[in-house]
Amino acid sequence: MADWASYKPLLTALALPPVPFLVLILVGARLILPRRGLGYFVLLLGVAGIWFSCCQVTAQALQDHVLKPPGPLQGAELARLEASGRAYVQQVALARRSGRGAAVTPPAAVVALGAGREALAPEYGVSDLTHFSAERLRYAIWLGQRTGLPIGFSGGIGWGQQGDVGASEAETAARVAQQFYGVTMRWTETRSADTRQNAMLTVAMLAEQHVREVVVVTDAFHMPRALRLFKEAAKHEAALHPDRPVLTVTPAATHYWSREGALDWLPSVGGTANVRIALKEALAKLTGV
Repeated sequence: MADWASYKPLLTALALPPVPFLVLILVGARLILPRRGLGYFVLLLGVAGIWFSCCQVTAQALQDHVLKPPGPLQGAELARLEASGRAYVQQVALARRSGRGAAVTPPAAVVALGAGREALAPEYGVSDLTHFSAERLRYAIWLGQRTGLPIGFSGGIGWGQQGDVGASEAETAARVAQQFYGVTMRWTETRSADTRQNAMLTVAMLAEQHVREVVVVTDAFHMPRALRLFKEAAKHEAALHPDRPVLTVTPAATHYWSREGALDWLPSVGGTANVRIALKEALAKLTGV
């Protein structure tokens, strides 16, 4: 599994734009001489594919109609977590007065999923989080402060960075949370290399501590895959350890893509990146990885 997984970054890059559309253009150009009409048609498909694979409108359409992430954590669901967090904080306060503060098991854990890290950020002189990881961490911290529930971070070193040295994503996130937000993380899962391992290792860690719910924090485009894998991991853990509580998985998505106007139909740097991200998630959904 690990041997195959190490090729995932390369295979994904070859499957995503612009590579397939460049191939179409080459095929269309080759067909022009023997079959002029078909050649121009295939060539046009390749050009149109490159155009729309660079547009934000395509990314949003993929998000809304293919990935279909759950809505933001709001309303009754957020109120439920707030009530649960208040009760937990009160229990901790009572236990501390009796000298048993560490004995209180939190009802839920807010866990952000890693999305990459820089092994060495030259401006800081240490490892740093990518902007996706930093946004997820920020929202997890906000959610933890809003609800009173403890937070954690899941992320080791991705398959594309296996040869790198330095701190894992979770260790980097813990340092950033403490240094910039004054928040101490309760959990750090440092061994995972992808979302499947995020789910398996995080669920096992929390279930061992008898935590009953995990609030998964990740980007909206990534949430459908993360939610599926965390639910699979929870079922697997329940089958292995029927004496432990079955972990409930609650999505807390951030960073939804939205329409901004006519410029969304024009190629842009952001549109290109988001389309590739959305197609990567669609590919993962199709293959079940």
